Amino acid sequence: SAAPSFASRVKFRPFAPASRAPAAIVLQASTDPRHAAAPRLPGDLFIWYVIALELATFCVLFGAFAFTRLRHLELFRTSQQSLDVSAGALNTALLLSASWAVARAVHATRDNTRGAALGWLGAGWLLGAGFVVFKLREYADKAAQGIGMGDGNLFFDFYYILTGFHLLHVLAGLLALGLTAIGLARQRGRLQAHTLETAGAFWHLVDLLWLVLFPLVYVMR
Repeated sequence: SAAPSFASRVKFRPFAPASRAPAAIVLQASTDPRHAAAPRLPGDLFIWYVIALELATFCVLFGAFAFTRLRHLELFRTSQQSLDVSAGALNTALLLSASWAVARAVHATRDNTRGAALGWLGAGWLLGAGFVVFKLREYADKAAQGIGMGDGNLFFDFYYILTGFHLLHVLAGLLALGLTAIGLARQRGRLQAHTLETAGAFWHLVDLLWLVLFPLVYVMR
């Protein structure tokens, strides 16, 4: 019989289209978790150095308070009884609500909803301002009772130092939130959340400090 031809002995296999390979590579890259966006701290990096410094400062003050309290336990217990714990609890609720409102403002800014962002930011500012009002009333009540700083009572010396220093941080936070709100109102195009994230990080620091200060000074016996 005749030998098979060359063409009949060779089996041809179809090639895959060349365009599929790059598409597969792109698909693999997009689904590979290694290509996901790296986590980052919200806001400007500088504010986190400020937060670290403020936390260290307050830790020293809290430690000094606790150490002095151990040495003058009866004086501190007696003096604490003149503090209005319910007023401190109200201020805690105001700061927690303010922080929640600021967090909602950040989310609204990222979603590019200007009205909601400004509304939440305004609510956070008003709640923070309420904290200042009640704190000043508390100082006025203490002054009316003849309780001041430098009267020989170590508890109230610490009370005014800690709460007064914290109040300055609240005022700084309110200033930052107010300036940020003005900036958001003036922005054109898509909203940028970087500045609000920076102010919000500082405001959450103010909240965190109070969550330590309130039970330490007002509640702990």
